[in-house]
Amino acid sequence: MKSLAELQAIKEKMKDKVILREGANNIRVVVGMATCGIAAGARPVLNTLVEEVSNQGLTDKVTVSQTGCIGICQFEPVVEVFEAGKEKTTYVKMDSEKAKRVVEEHLKGGKVIAEYTLAGQKL
Repeated sequence: MKSLAELQAIKEKMKDKVILREGANNIRVVVGMATCGIAAGARPVLNTLVEEVSNQGLTDKVTVSQTGCIGICQFEPVVEVFEAGKEKTTYVKMDSEKAKRVVEEHLKGGKVIAEYTLAGQKL
C-alpha cells in the first residue's frame, strides 16, 4: 500500500462484503464455522456464497453470515438457509461448486436442491 487513496479503494471494495455478512434481508444464509466446519472446508464455501450473492445482484435480499457449531459435525460443511415464512433448509457436505448452484437455483430461483439437503442424505 503506497497511499491513502489506495487504502480508501480497498475499503470501498470490501464494504459490500461486510454488508453481506451483517445485513438483515428476507433470506439469511448461515455457514457453520466452528472448528469442525472449518476443517471440513467451510471457509471456501462461505467465501463463494458471499461472492456469488454479490455477483448475482442479490445483496438487497440475501444476507450471508457465519455461526458456530450447528451440531451435525458428520455433515460439515453445513449451510442453513432461513427464508421469511418458510421452513429452514439445511444443506450438508457443501463445497464451492455446490454453493454456486445453491445461489443460482435456490437463492435466485427459489428452488431447493433436495439432494444437497440433510433430508436428501442416505444415512
